[in-house]
Amino acid sequence: MSTLKVNTVQHNTSGFNNVVQFTDGAGTQNGTLCRAWVNFNGEGTIAIRADFNVNSLTDNGTGDYSVTFDNAMSDINYATVASTSNNSGTSNTVVVVYNGTGNAPAAPSTSTFRMQVSANTGEAKLDAQYVCVSVFR
Repeated sequence: MSTLKVNTVQHNTSGFNNVVQFTDGAGTQNGTLCRAWVNFNGEGTIAIRADFNVNSLTDNGTGDYSVTFDNAMSDINYATVASTSNNSGTSNTVVVVYNGTGNAPAAPSTSTFRMQVSANTGEAKLDAQYVCVSVFR
């Protein structure tokens, strides 16, 4: 077994969608790095605390947010992973990532996706103090 210790890993061609891939000895892809992530305050005036490849957030109403990328994804086949803090008086919250209006799911776009946060005890959307989302492709 070998250990590779480096400060920078760089793809051999330029462009955001030229992704460094992890492969096994046979060349089978085993994974990629996170393509975008954001940690933001979802209460009151929403604000990004820290991010990578996130250009902006849009507050579409209570518990309803849109995330826009700095660099578009190569296609819409990316995966999102999200988590939130529990709000006072709410035992658990649920995050649903979608790109539609109301509760109708629709495909995300290459440049943005929409998400909502709600209490698991009902469908009422709510603002969360901490919202974290990671995007993989």
